[in-house]
Amino acid sequence: MTTPEQPQKTREIHNNHMDSTIWNDFKFRTDDIIIATYAKSGTTWMQQIISQLIFKGEEGLDVSHMSPWLDLRIPPAEVKLEALEEQTHRRFIKTHLPLDAFVFNPKVKHIYIGRDGRDVMWSMYNHQINITPEMMKMLNSVPNLVGPPVVPPPEDPREFFLEWLEDRGFPVWSLWENIRTWWEVRNLPNVMLIHFNDLKADMPGEIRRIASFLEIEVAEDIWPAIIEHCSFDYMKAHADQVVPLGGEPWKGGAKTFINKGTNGRWRDQLTAEDCAKYERRAREELSAECVRWLAEGGSIK
Repeated sequence: MTTPEQPQKTREIHNNHMDSTIWNDFKFRTDDIIIATYAKSGTTWMQQIISQLIFKGEEGLDVSHMSPWLDLRIPPAEVKLEALEEQTHRRFIKTHLPLDAFVFNPKVKHIYIGRDGRDVMWSMYNHQINITPEMMKMLNSVPNLVGPPVVPPPEDPREFFLEWLEDRGFPVWSLWENIRTWWEVRNLPNVMLIHFNDLKADMPGEIRRIASFLEIEVAEDIWPAIIEHCSFDYMKAHADQVVPLGGEPWKGGAKTFINKGTNGRWRDQLTAEDCAKYERRAREELSAECVRWLAEGGSIK
């Protein structure tokens, strides 16, 4: 098994949600934890898991405030950078950037979460259709917007999915470049890939693996609280503390953001031809092993 070279940032990404340039000014600490993922793949779940490991099962944590999406275009970069600089606990920060637009630091830990693109887009549809007009206006009014603005999605989730698939990521961004760039560094010692399916199948076991990777020791009597606080029911009940920006950008608030946490909702809405088109695109964009892992999870070579 070969170890890839340390990745370098080779480009910037600007779109209606993201501005990658903020990472150029971010001051890393050697114990930082980066949570990287394509959106709607389990990011908020991972933020909750890591907060529970760091704070040993503590309740009442304002995870959405502690762990910002740094490359989101709001609030202003200086506000987020100053807030992170003031944090004294072990920091855990999320990004939705592909690796070639991210400033990779070999001294910090990176966790990447994967999920089948069809499940991702069904979750993304719920996310997009529930964005408030005020949030859309805010995103579209931030200076230096690049590309098309945020707009309401079509009423039909299948139409939303096919538009995304056929237009290489519009109205959001490309899944393929995101997973491909992080997959390429899966063998680096400071990178861990976790799959949504594996977290669903064995959350306690996966959280213990995460703790080991992050070199966080947890007393056995603390584990029951951690597992409870990372459950879907607990996160739904405490959504205001967990989801981004306290849930304000979505109709119905934070509980709308934490929707169902299930897979396969696309199965009765996508046709066999639709699925074949998705799977063909996946094979064109990714290696065979990456295609398998993205669809199923499980062991990684």
